[in-house]
Amino acid sequence: MKLTSRDLQKLGLPLFAALAMTVVAGLLVWGSQIEAGKAEHERNAATTAKNQIEQRLRQVRTEEQEIRERTQLLKQLQSSGITGEEKRLDWMEMLRDTQRELRLPGMNYEFGAQTSLDNGNDATYAWFTSPMRLQLRLLHEEDLLNFLARVQKNAKALVIVRSCKLAPLPRQVDGREALAQLGAECEMQWLTVRPANQKK
Repeated sequence: MKLTSRDLQKLGLPLFAALAMTVVAGLLVWGSQIEAGKAEHERNAATTAKNQIEQRLRQVRTEEQEIRERTQLLKQLQSSGITGEEKRLDWMEMLRDTQRELRLPGMNYEFGAQTSLDNGNDATYAWFTSPMRLQLRLLHEEDLLNFLARVQKNAKALVIVRSCKLAPLPRQVDGREALAQLGAECEMQWLTVRPANQKK
């Protein structure tokens, strides 16, 4: 079968229509690919934004928890009297009261100069320590344990006992000292804390 020029003329319109449809189809595919790319990009951007929001939310919750914990700690410190300037007069009165209550035969003590402690990375609070050397005359070992326990419980400071030495005392016959059987010498630290913005 041979195609004549008349046949070609008849086929021209369908061929042109087919070519036009092919071009349109190609344009549609190309356009849909562009839209798909845009949608993918928008989805990735939305996912990134969502992840950033979730991360920030987790960070805010962590910060809120830390603030709650720090607030609770500060309340505990305030209620125990540890916060603020050192209260040496209160400490000395409490030591004398404790000696009197436990009826200890003798007591001497000496506070050293207050110094600042290194806080590391914590800039929220400033810790200070006051060293103290304590000498006691005791009836028996339990007096020392009772004295230290009461001091740590009642002091308006965090009291740390670094060391204690016990030794028998030579017998004496003059007055109350005759009751003392043991001598104790302790090295202690009295810690106080205040907000860093009040640090001197």
